[in-house]
Amino acid sequence: MIRAMTKSQVLDRYFLDARHKLVDLAAFLDRVDRAGGPADFRLKSFRAALAQLDGRRKHKAKAVLLAFSDLTTQPIATATTKSACGAAKR
Repeated sequence: MIRAMTKSQVLDRYFLDARHKLVDLAAFLDRVDRAGGPADFRLKSFRAALAQLDGRRKHKAKAVLLAFSDLTTQPIATATTKSACGAAKR
């Protein structure tokens, strides 16, 4: 039988890694803010994903993934690039 960890156990195991990632994200946003020129759809998606982390919502990972996802069901006629960019143009 697998037992769920307590909050304290989760924090003991994952806190420093999560803290590191959060500081890294803050540094990324600082670099974007200092850079010149207009932002594109990726930053809009990124900020929408960050908003999903606020509060005590459940299923935060799913909400973050959906913030980056293209939910259209109709295929496009022609691809505009050769690779994925990590966020949907909206």
